[in-house]
Amino acid sequence: MHKKYFSSLQMMSQYLIIIVCLLNQTLEAKDFSYKINDNEDAIVGKWDLTINKDGKQYPSWLEVQKSGYILVGRYVGIVGSARPVARINFSNNKLSFTIPPQWEGKEKRDLWFNGEIAGDSLSGILIDADGSSLSWSGVRAPSLQRDNAPVWGQPIQLFNGKDLNGWHPSGRINQWIVKDGILQSPHTGSNLISDQTFNDFKLHVEFRYPEGSNSGVYLRGRYEVQIEASHEDEPYKNVFSSIYGFIEPSEIVAKKPGEWQSFDITLIGRMVTVVANGVTVICNREIPGITGGALDSHEGEPGPIYIQGDHLSIEFRNITITQAK
Repeated sequence: MHKKYFSSLQMMSQYLIIIVCLLNQTLEAKDFSYKINDNEDAIVGKWDLTINKDGKQYPSWLEVQKSGYILVGRYVGIVGSARPVARINFSNNKLSFTIPPQWEGKEKRDLWFNGEIAGDSLSGILIDADGSSLSWSGVRAPSLQRDNAPVWGQPIQLFNGKDLNGWHPSGRINQWIVKDGILQSPHTGSNLISDQTFNDFKLHVEFRYPEGSNSGVYLRGRYEVQIEASHEDEPYKNVFSSIYGFIEPSEIVAKKPGEWQSFDITLIGRMVTVVANGVTVICNREIPGITGGALDSHEGEPGPIYIQGDHLSIEFRNITITQAK
């Protein structure tokens, strides 16, 4: 090897060693630790949100949790299921985070949240997936803890098997009909909402769907128990008998499409038990918050039973409810 070339290599090696040493010293001096906010406990917890869009109010939900030295969470939007929030920034009573779109439409932009806390209230701006700027507000979600075991009343029929008395559609056009004692939604259209509202209850409902159908029963109009053709699926949070996006069933006990099936659901505060086709698949589990498609986010108030009819065809019969006194 030529001496001059060898000498040049030695000089380059020395320079590299010096650069690495300086870089190491810089990294050692740099503080990469995450700064913990003194008041971060103020934002930790569950929040019932309301989003203002096109002159209407839509329910939403946010949970903030600690994960080591950072804040993470879960979010339920106007549509879709609960989705994780990888990191929530919070400083000087202001919070911000971004999440990918889910069912917000064809747009693929991330959703951007900015807000501010004042006591037990939140308010801020959401940049939606389509780029629109939406105002929102929120309050702390109630615990809904019950101190005493319920005393049950007598069961009552919610569906009389004759007509839609006691129910009303969510939209202007109603596709629901009653035929041969069966409540039918023959095609996609309005949801069906009970006129009565309820606190704690036991609900019995029987249903039948064709292959590929999708529906749900909303408890207090806020928590969806999923109905879909899942007889070949594994248990997860979006399948038959799940609390949509939150609680998976212990097993899938769905029958094949075209067969009559049943749910027996007990809701006490936030605690839910789901018996599907005679098998307990969810046993006294806590529902964290509202699910996508909820009527509102006022969790402390009574709410109706509502049946999803905005997906595909579905049939119901023998809908009864027993209220806690």
